[in-house]
Amino acid sequence: MASLAVLLRLLWAAPNSLVGVLAALPVLWRGGFARAIDGTIEVSWHGDRVPASSWTHRLPFVAITLGHVILGVSDGELARLRSHEQVHVRQYERWGPLFLPAYALASLVALGRGRHAYVDNVFEVEARRVAEGAARAAATEHDDARGADRT
Repeated sequence: MASLAVLLRLLWAAPNSLVGVLAALPVLWRGGFARAIDGTIEVSWHGDRVPASSWTHRLPFVAITLGHVILGVSDGELARLRSHEQVHVRQYERWGPLFLPAYALASLVALGRGRHAYVDNVFEVEARRVAEGAARAAATEHDDARGADRT
């Protein structure tokens, strides 16, 4: 039953994932990197760091999620933002082909309230909240493990 649920989530998000694959192709053709991580395809333009001369500094994002495809300027940025972007993957799985219009509408609602279209978008707020919670939990687990080593 669990595999059926996974298949249904993949299919529901598939139209957005197709957009992600299409967006990834030019990156890969120009020497980018792709790898499967946590049920997604992560694609990056650069290795660990972005060279100072890279055109990717002009992008309005360092990572973007399209369905089950996450594009990032570098492997390092993808690793840093992985938990945030994974929240967006779950959002795509919930909203399916409605996610992009819902995201745009959430930005318009934020603007209509005099707020920031990106920072105050409810989807971004959720992604930051969940990712920050995961980071706190990991830090606590790490501290607990270090304390156990000292006893």
